[in-house]
Amino acid sequence: MQHNLIIRDGAIIAYRLFGVAHEIDLKQVEGLWASEAGAARRGWLNATPPKAMAFGVPPVALPLGPVTLELEGGSVAAEVTARVYDFGTISFALRVPIKEMNWPLFVAQFGEVDHAIGHASGTAIWANLLRQVCGLLAQALIRPVQSPLEEDYLIGLVHGFNEELEAAALLANVDLAALLSGERRPLSEVTRQDLMRQRFSYYTDDLVLLTWARAFIYEPRGDTDVIDVLEVANARLLETRYFDELLDAELPRMYDLINDVRRTNVLVAPRRFSTLARRLYTLVAEVTEFSEKLDNALQATGDVYLARIYAGALDLFRVHAISAAVDRKLAILRDTYSALHDEASSARGELLEILVVVLIAMEIVLPFLHK
Repeated sequence: MQHNLIIRDGAIIAYRLFGVAHEIDLKQVEGLWASEAGAARRGWLNATPPKAMAFGVPPVALPLGPVTLELEGGSVAAEVTARVYDFGTISFALRVPIKEMNWPLFVAQFGEVDHAIGHASGTAIWANLLRQVCGLLAQALIRPVQSPLEEDYLIGLVHGFNEELEAAALLANVDLAALLSGERRPLSEVTRQDLMRQRFSYYTDDLVLLTWARAFIYEPRGDTDVIDVLEVANARLLETRYFDELLDAELPRMYDLINDVRRTNVLVAPRRFSTLARRLYTLVAEVTEFSEKLDNALQATGDVYLARIYAGALDLFRVHAISAAVDRKLAILRDTYSALHDEASSARGELLEILVVVLIAMEIVLPFLHK
């Protein structure tokens, strides 16, 4: 049946996300983009009521010019959009439209797009897009980073086939595991089951399949909410990774500074301990604040289906596991802050005791010096 199945309307969507700054001023983004390139809009879920599923702070969607991709089967045009999130992430989406294409050709083009612009491709397309957008929005980037972290994701989207299909029939007649794995050799049954584990349907004729790097979405009604939810999940993964790596780098550095302070003169130790404690407290406060902001990036209050997909994506991407690692490192930093605070207090006490002893000694010695 695969050779007879024609995709009437669909798309291949490639994402690349970059963590470019500590924060991004979205109001300034809208102003800068309007003055240079035209109107921007806030990105909302298009088919879900705000009370059911809503962005904590809606990202700004920026339309960009099309790009040409060189695939094995020839050149194809891709539509490009960017979304800017207030927590420092910019997400680019390259959308290759699919019209009147049979299933084997769709699978082949899916793999070609991944080969052309995927993580291992070495293409300059993403870097050029990032340079273009960051150049226009430079004033809105708060504490930009020098080497942005990246995440990528690939989605195969089908809105309609040449015949009406329910999800069960699609699963029975199409090898979706091969599409999601990118493998040409036959897969073991264990591997196939693992690839198909994160599977969701709301109606009988829709289907969402998620893996670590790829997803397949069959959505006859044309809704884009699932795609938006997956983008936010990838953005959360990216930012959570950033804080995990930040704390990995900061902990050894902090321990070295503490050892240096402990070797300093007792007269300056209290001030240095206090300085280190303030720095530590600031870091803990910043990471805690942004962790809460990420947790509220997308709030599911009424749409159980989208909430399940969002939770499934976060679980699949190991966001909660990385968040737990961040929390453990924050706990270490909080304990270190308490120890530094106690040492600063103890050092100040020792310094006061020394000063008291010196003053008493001076009171005893000075009368004899005046005789």
